[in-house]
Amino acid sequence: MSDDNAVTMWPKGASEEYIAARVELDRLEHALHAEVHRLAALRRDLPPGPVLDEYVFEEGPLDLGLPSPITETSLRALFGDHDLLVVYHMMYHPGEDEVCPMCSLWVDGFHGVSRHILQHAAFAVIAKAPIAEIRGWARRRGWDGLRLLSSFDNSFNTDTGAETDTGDQLPMVSVFRREGDQVRHFYTQRANFMDNAEGGFDQLNPIWHLLDITPTGRGDWYAANTYAGRLRGNLAP
Repeated sequence: MSDDNAVTMWPKGASEEYIAARVELDRLEHALHAEVHRLAALRRDLPPGPVLDEYVFEEGPLDLGLPSPITETSLRALFGDHDLLVVYHMMYHPGEDEVCPMCSLWVDGFHGVSRHILQHAAFAVIAKAPIAEIRGWARRRGWDGLRLLSSFDNSFNTDTGAETDTGDQLPMVSVFRREGDQVRHFYTQRANFMDNAEGGFDQLNPIWHLLDITPTGRGDWYAANTYAGRLRGNLAP
């Protein structure tokens, strides 16, 4: 490790013990990166999923303006010019005061990168609450660049597994593919794995990965609805 031209990830003065540990960690991180790509290839090779029924959703406007009409759109129409659609199933029961804090965190992240996602696929956030309630929460968070839809009047949530027969909601991300006039399910991952262990879609949000590179790690930290969105910068919700 004495080669002056070697690529390093530590400042001058690092001990040999630190350097050796960091080199081994880099090897393991590289292996993890390769495994992530292997899993992505396995996803792409999934056999065809089921064809979905057509659904009609209520939609709020993209600009979140107050004097704006509520419209309706279909599942197929959500694809626009794309053949792929990514949906975040947001936990928001009708009549609740706020969205699940973790869902707020996830959608904050999707909002930040939505313009990039839209270069590859359509993207939408769907929740069970009526659209007026979803729009109100989106306005508070500053989600002015997302398609926000309500499944209040259809069975989309239960049909896709985002809601149980008893009404419990499950946060998850789904990908759908348009094939002619049909919409086919491609992939779904929930916040918890099938054995109920947490971390099912941690890779979709950078907060966990940033915390994991700190000395204290992620610990038992949990998101809250009191500090993000328009509340940053002391703006009114």
